[in-house]
Amino acid sequence: MAVRRYNPITPGTRFKVALKFEELTASKPEKSLVVDLKKSGGRNDSGKMTMRQIGGGHKRRYRIVDFKRERHGEKAIVNTVEYDPNRSCFISLITYTDGEKRYIIAPAGIKVGQTVMSGPGSVPDIGNALPLSEVPLGSVVHNVELRPGQGGIMARGAGGYAQLLARDGRYATMKMPSGETRMILVTCLATIGSVSNSDHNQQRSGKAGRSRWLGRRPRTRPVAMNPVDHPMGGGEGRASGGHPRSRKGLLAKGYKTRDKKKASNQYIIDRRKK
Repeated sequence: MAVRRYNPITPGTRFKVALKFEELTASKPEKSLVVDLKKSGGRNDSGKMTMRQIGGGHKRRYRIVDFKRERHGEKAIVNTVEYDPNRSCFISLITYTDGEKRYIIAPAGIKVGQTVMSGPGSVPDIGNALPLSEVPLGSVVHNVELRPGQGGIMARGAGGYAQLLARDGRYATMKMPSGETRMILVTCLATIGSVSNSDHNQQRSGKAGRSRWLGRRPRTRPVAMNPVDHPMGGGEGRASGGHPRSRKGLLAKGYKTRDKKKASNQYIIDRRKK
């Protein structure tokens, strides 16, 4: 997908870079797969603000996406490629032979009218979900399960993908989007292809108002605060603030927070890139 750069007609369009949305084929979602989405504004049940910089934003409705792809051996036709305000990638509406409609994550290159399948015995084509035991080595996949039947939880963001490097017995070796190499059971499902909307990271909002439309409120720099408000606050003049840390004092920028005794550490071969 191409991006569009705007002429500086207004201050908000001077640095704006937006998507052209050429791949989209529908402007309204399927009513049966849409539910209300409530917002808390960062407040808890007593009205106290527990999360900062959250509030406002355009009203959204949640699209129910099928991450499990549990209808094995059944063909479905791709009806649309649609925008989803709740995620960075696009979604596709598919219809099974019995009339049931479902949303799936749209892979890059998916076309309206093509057929998709899931389960053992499926052809390794774009949009088809297969067990890792049947995915050709070196293939690019997305929506990868971590446990059989759980539903895909990895490589779901715009332009994301994982790569199948090897298979050894019960486990497949996967290279994840973060650069981490880990082992996953070969009975887990993964969808062939990379995720759509790979140009998502090239967007530039151009103005602060677009952040407000997304429900993000202004954020005060910690070094501009007083010592009572943040560990990095205070000092005479423009003090640097000391070691980068969170509001609660937890070190940032390099401090590892993962539990050294976590059970899943045994499945990680190489850590993510620094």
